[in-house]
Amino acid sequence: MDRGTKIYAVVLALVTLALAITFLYESPKVSQLNNRLQAVSSLQQFPYHFKVMRVEGQTAIVSSPRSTEVPVSRILGFLFPAVKGLSPQSDEFQQAQKILADHQILAQKTILSDSEISQVSWQLDRSWLMQHGISF
Repeated sequence: MDRGTKIYAVVLALVTLALAITFLYESPKVSQLNNRLQAVSSLQQFPYHFKVMRVEGQTAIVSSPRSTEVPVSRILGFLFPAVKGLSPQSDEFQQAQKILADHQILAQKTILSDSEISQVSWQLDRSWLMQHGISF
């Protein structure tokens, strides 16, 4: 291998390492908040696991499967298979929607219990949606 190829290989390895660290790094605050979420048994037992993606100042950016971009009926069918195909006006569907909202509120309260966090902002979990074949 000539000198130029060796330099190129070293630079490429360093850039790859820097990118890996950038994308895989989780700040201690994010880890701490995610540990809080994992410590709540009802959140752990829920089919969707809310996760803090990042912290910007005093705002925690948290993943969520619900958004105005995706009809809630499509999401609830995956979280609660028993309501798949039911009318949104049905009692079962309404109960499933309330359970999802209650868990999202519990996740929010858990995160806000940290003295350094004063606000939660929700970010659509596009990865989860794609894994379940939900287009948006």
